[in-house]
Amino acid sequence: MRRGLKYVPPALLLFALLELTVFVLVGRAVGFGPAVLMVFGASLLGLVLLRREGMRAWRGFRAAAQAGRPPGAEVTDGLVGLLGALLLALPGLVSGVVGLLLLVPPLRRLAGGGVRRATERRVSSMVAGDLFGPRRVRVYRGAPQPTPEPAPSPSPCPAPSPQPVTDPGKAIEGEIVDR
Repeated sequence: MRRGLKYVPPALLLFALLELTVFVLVGRAVGFGPAVLMVFGASLLGLVLLRREGMRAWRGFRAAAQAGRPPGAEVTDGLVGLLGALLLALPGLVSGVVGLLLLVPPLRRLAGGGVRRATERRVSSMVAGDLFGPRRVRVYRGAPQPTPEPAPSPSPCPAPSPQPVTDPGKAIEGEIVDR
């Protein structure tokens, strides 16, 4: 993660140049006054939505905690909503469009899924289970794989080797629970 931090300043500079270029192009197309009003209106809308999304995220988190459910879905939905509102509040047309897109429900769910996957990769499976609940997996069985023979142990009673699964079933629905 720290390796990617060196790219943040150049990325911010490129983003600022992109915002300025888009503003100039829109200003030439519709006029300077309307372009400024669009940026101001988007920022004002973002500030209003920032409060609303923050309260919505907090209520969702509290409801999940009180119901005893893992709050991960509510937390990721709230984070994506807050990010969308924050981007909308930033002065700029590109950030405003991205912020609006993050507030559209189907795109919000898609971004929330990405946040969830990124979080599950970065935290332990136990923390991910506490945050998002047990993971549902689908296991497909193929031909049994031979197990390697364990090295001979010096102890008088050798440990039994695990036998390969030979059930011809197609799939097993299940949950992975780390406790």
